Amino acid sequence: MQLLISSFYFTLSLFVFLIVSKAQTNITKTIIVDQSGKGNFIHVQQSIDSIPPNNQEWTIIHLKSGVYNEKVEISAEDKPYIILQGENRVMTVIQWGDFGRSLESSTFKLLADNFMAREITFKAFVQGDKVSFYGCSFISLQVRDTLTDWEGRHYFEQCYFEGVIDFIWGGGQSIYQSHLADGNAYITAQARKSDKETNGFVFKYCKSIWKYSRVLFYKSVFADIIAPQGWDAWNHEGKEETITYAEIGCIGPGADMSKRVKWEKNLSEEEVRQIVRVRLFINQEMWLQEQLHALTISGPHMLLEK
Repeated sequence: MQLLISSFYFTLSLFVFLIVSKAQTNITKTIIVDQSGKGNFIHVQQSIDSIPPNNQEWTIIHLKSGVYNEKVEISAEDKPYIILQGENRVMTVIQWGDFGRSLESSTFKLLADNFMAREITFKAFVQGDKVSFYGCSFISLQVRDTLTDWEGRHYFEQCYFEGVIDFIWGGGQSIYQSHLADGNAYITAQARKSDKETNGFVFKYCKSIWKYSRVLFYKSVFADIIAPQGWDAWNHEGKEETITYAEIGCIGPGADMSKRVKWEKNLSEEEVRQIVRVRLFINQEMWLQEQLHALTISGPHMLLEK
């Protein structure tokens, strides 16, 4: 889908990979990162390295406000169950000036499972399972891939995305209950490789490819910056029957579907239910609630609906 996107000034990356383990349900350790020297460490990577190998307990790393100009890596083998908590996504930024392919230019490379981030700004490459983001920003000037949502179950709540071309792409099984930036770009290039795969991107309550790509916008608000045709098959023209792009219950001046491409899908009520409900699409194991319980977040969350 085509949107007008204003540019920003830095490039960042996150890479996530899957491992399987079992953690305690509550946070057992808190680490403070403060560039002024008043915390446990002044660099994010130092705080990661301080967590013992084969960690099995939730650890929260609290980042004090600041711009952290560094590359960070969390290894898959022994660093699961980490919560990265910023003070404010406007004031807490992890950034680096690299460019190129998403993996090679990664600023924040997360190879571990069971990760949560809150109130931080970065660019991300996500290829893991049970990963959630709350109140984060994903911003990049790079030509593509502000967020490479490559593989695994992911949840984004009240996050902000800004980029240039297909700035949310990959083969993840993800729900975005978030806000997108205004501007001029293709929002997604969802990389579902087979009609047997369960992945896809679901955008719920938002403001505004591959052969088996699947994307649904659900009850979102579209401004008048949406291109009338809505969707583009890119290099799969003539094979649109394998692509699942749909809009359900969207409103706003950009939601007029009268000039949309003819191959946009009309999904049944049951098909929509299976992919818009967080519990059915990504949260059958209730892992999101377990993460929130570990952080003891109070108040309602969108993921708790139905």
